[in-house]
Amino acid sequence: MIWLIGNRGMLGTEVEALLCKWNMPFIASDKEVDITDSVQLQKFVADNPLSWIINCSAYTAVDKAEDEPKLAFRINADGPRNIAEIAGNKGAKLIHISTDYVFDGAKEGAYVETDSPNPLGVYGKSKYQGEVHIQKTLKEHFILRTSWLYGKHGNNFVSTMLRLFRERDEVRVVGDQFGSPTYAPDLAATLLEIVHSNSDAYGIYHFTNDGQISWYDFACEIYHIAEQKELLTKEVAIERIVTEDYPTKAQRPRNSCLSKERIRRNFNVFARPWQTGLHDFFMM
Repeated sequence: MIWLIGNRGMLGTEVEALLCKWNMPFIASDKEVDITDSVQLQKFVADNPLSWIINCSAYTAVDKAEDEPKLAFRINADGPRNIAEIAGNKGAKLIHISTDYVFDGAKEGAYVETDSPNPLGVYGKSKYQGEVHIQKTLKEHFILRTSWLYGKHGNNFVSTMLRLFRERDEVRVVGDQFGSPTYAPDLAATLLEIVHSNSDAYGIYHFTNDGQISWYDFACEIYHIAEQKELLTKEVAIERIVTEDYPTKAQRPRNSCLSKERIRRNFNVFARPWQTGLHDFFMM
């Protein structure tokens, strides 16, 4: 039995759809079962044998976290520790989703799993602490770091850009931050590939779609496809700006590129180009 936590979020919705499509037995929970309350968690699974737990829940409001550090750490650090404890008690393997924000973005080239984290803000620090708690609590864990996640469900960069293209005549987008967009269904499929493998190659892995791009160039490609599909009613100018021109409460890493060599080697997972994922987004 698989326990999917966070089944109504952007990623969890895609994971649940695949679990149903592939007829995999699972139970699911979202905010109605508070991951910061270990008693609630224990009651929810008391009568259910578990082989896997997939944790897609998180506090993801990057800027708001600067004003709510206690809440961010409760959800992103204490919550995963509670889940890891239950996984240990149930004899289940855990897959937990983490983020590129555990890095400061100062490295040239793609980050590998053994690079030392140095998060810049509360969100990244809370997610990194969640990783640490899991590593200390449970041997049988897989931590998947991803970046620039988007999909049909929930707020994300692609949906925000489409809204702004409809509302404005000009959109300003940062062009000096680089990373790899990740289409939520592709990440969901990768999570279930790990489950299907029943591997014991535990540890930290990176997964994104393949290729690197700036936020500005990503916005331009979104606009280009939307225009081709006649989803826009007017022309919109997209202006490239630098990070300093768009101040935010939380500092972002300039380089979010993650190496996927380890997940390729251990699970034979080959990420699709980010362009293919984006085209699929518009096909749905």
